[in-house]
Amino acid sequence: MEPLRSLMSVFENVVCLECGEIYSKPSFGGTVEQNPGCPMCGYVGWIPAKLPAEPRELRLATAR
Repeated sequence: MEPLRSLMSVFENVVCLECGEIYSKPSFGGTVEQNPGCPMCGYVGWIPAKLPAEPRELRLATAR
């Protein structure tokens, strides 16, 4: 019997660092076949579409 984690797929929205396309990718990694790059340009660099908020102190320090 397969572990439950391998039977379920969890996806997250990410933003391509090359072209800015927003797309979904598996959260738990995997091979290129399971977790390809950007569907628009093929680039594999990405950041989460919903980034955690920066602490107020960091925002103030970078605004100066």
